[in-house]
Amino acid sequence: MHLRLALMSLLVAQPMTGFDIKRQFDDSVGYFWHAPHTQIYPELRKLEAEGLIEGEEVARGARGRKTRYHITESGREQLRAWLNTVEEPRRDRDPYKLRAANFELANPQSAYAQLRAHERHYSREAALYEGVRENLLARRVPLLQARLRITPPEEHEAIIAFRAYAYSGLIRRARGEVEWAREGLQLLERLNPGLAESQEASGATVGADKHAG
Repeated sequence: MHLRLALMSLLVAQPMTGFDIKRQFDDSVGYFWHAPHTQIYPELRKLEAEGLIEGEEVARGARGRKTRYHITESGREQLRAWLNTVEEPRRDRDPYKLRAANFELANPQSAYAQLRAHERHYSREAALYEGVRENLLARRVPLLQARLRITPPEEHEAIIAFRAYAYSGLIRRARGEVEWAREGLQLLERLNPGLAESQEASGATVGADKHAG
């Protein structure tokens, strides 16, 4: 359900081909709802079969053809209905907290390397989300610009503010993960004196960081 609504939310801004949707997906709604590209085209075909989007054949180069999709009024109604439905939050599956809960069984060096990888990954994520949020507020995001062009000016503030608000949530979550990892590193260092120095000297954390994320 969430994938189809993510796709329709992209088409609210402007009509797009499947290729355009895949590209925009990674740079926008993909931050909130990850899906493999292999799922996008089948879902587009389902949406079209249900009348929620429509596709039209357009030229691609001298001889080729491609399908450009746009959301229908029925699609807009379903998108609104979903947004007007209160959804109870569900429990997350968090393999990293599950691992951490059993770190007493792990080699301290391995646990330390895992948390350092976690710290670096989410530090990068926080910086990425902060950059996107800044670009949204400055109206530098092409998809946002497309949406604003077809929307009455009095609605612009809400469109920008709610998108920035969503990214604020991602930023806070990423920062929280960084703080959690640092707390775990401090715990490991307290329980294993000299651990940080030995890890730094051996370069073990460097190798682990290459596989972070």
